[in-house]
Parts: sequence; structure tokens; C-alpha cells
Amino acid sequence: MSLTLIFGLYVFFLAAFTGYQVISKVPHLLHTPLMAFTNAISGISLVGSLLAAGGHFGTLSTALGAVAVLAASINVIGGFLITDRMLRMFKKKGGAR
Repeated sequence: MSLTLIFGLYVFFLAAFTGYQVISKVPHLLHTPLMAFTNAISGISLVGSLLAAGGHFGTLSTALGAVAVLAASINVIGGFLITDRMLRMFKKKGGAR
């Protein structure tokens, strides 16, 4: 195994462990703001997938980057729509804005 692959796996597992620990400790009251924050993080993955798709690293890399762009776009748009819907549930009905 190359050193780059080992480092990549290390970062992946560390991020997965940290993410699980952070999400599992969040109280239910904070799930909506946390969801909005994770949508911003998904936007960062969208930028990374755009770089992979347009990096001219080869045909396979460009194809996988395009699939990643599609998946990240769906994740970001869907996440913001769901967050907006959740926030509308907390608005008062009537004239108060």
C-alpha cells in the first residue's frame, strides 16, 4: 500500500469517528441548526467534486468527479429544502413575521 492511501484511509476513519461522536451527542433541540451547518459542509464537498471532475486527471477521474458533482448537488439542494421546510414549521401562523 502506498503512503498516500494509508493517509487517506486514516483521515477517512478519523472523520467518520469524529462525525459520529459529534452527531450522537447533539440534543434534539439543535438538530435543525446542525442540519443547516451540515448542508454548508456538503457545499464544501461539492467544491471538491468540481475540482475532481475538472482536474483533467483522466477519463475515469472525470467521470467519477461528474457523478460526485451530481450526488453532492442533490445532497445540498435536498438538505436546504428540508431545512427550510423544518424552519417553516416553527413560524407563527398569522401576521407575525
